[in-house]
Amino acid sequence: MSDPTTIKQYFENINKDVTNSYELAKKARKKGYDPEDRVDIPIAKDMAERVVALVSSVDPNLLGKKIPERIKELEQKYGKSDWRVALEISLEVAKEKFCKFESHLKAMETGIRIGIAYLTMGIVASPLEGFVELKIKKTRDNKDYFCIMYAGPIRSAGGTAGAVSVILVDYIRKKMGYAAYDPDDKEMRRMVAELYDYHDRVTNLQYLPSENEIMFLSKHLPVQIDGDPSEKMEVSNYKDLDRIETNRIRSGPCLVLGECVAQKASKLWRQLRKWKSEFDLDHWEFLKEF
Repeated sequence: MSDPTTIKQYFENINKDVTNSYELAKKARKKGYDPEDRVDIPIAKDMAERVVALVSSVDPNLLGKKIPERIKELEQKYGKSDWRVALEISLEVAKEKFCKFESHLKAMETGIRIGIAYLTMGIVASPLEGFVELKIKKTRDNKDYFCIMYAGPIRSAGGTAGAVSVILVDYIRKKMGYAAYDPDDKEMRRMVAELYDYHDRVTNLQYLPSENEIMFLSKHLPVQIDGDPSEKMEVSNYKDLDRIETNRIRSGPCLVLGECVAQKASKLWRQLRKWKSEFDLDHWEFLKEF
């Protein structure tokens, strides 16, 4: 068996060499020959640091703001990989507790990315490429509601994390005082048509919900699941709707509604029912009926 002292020295040498390499790279970048004067990939020693490092690739302002330390505090409270850690750290970032952002919307978007990165342990692209952006749209009575723009890479999060991301966004919506989405019959039926078009004409979904299931979820989800068009072909029906910006098929919403929320609904409910009231998420009780 290897000597523990030798093993410790081995890892200390690796850490020293990596640190020296980064310092050299920083000096090289400062000379101004590259488009950026910083090293793109920060060092991350654990999952909390990895979460922040991943999202900092699109918002360097997050680095050095004690977010990893706060994640570890929340893990002490709830346990590692607990969904509630993702919800709380997302909301705190959205409220600009750690740093200021260029806009209120940017703060909420970054909070969502941090939360999704935590749900996926900071190792996949879904927080950056699967969640595209947050849009604010108007309800029928002119109140602001959340529209989540998803793309295909959200599937790299896995079905459960992809589904929890919707709860996470809704948690921020509720705590920040935004209205719930109010879909009409055409918008709900558009989701039915689009999921079946995607399944039949693009690629088979791992789980294709029934028409009743799609209508039920579309009616009760308090945020709009949307996305940019991913296919050249248009949906077969329910086109030219005011609050859906494209007639083309969108992979993001199809994957999130079908393979995430619908497929993982029972798993979501088993966890959510334990602490939904504590997090002001009682309106998600529709999952029990689903």
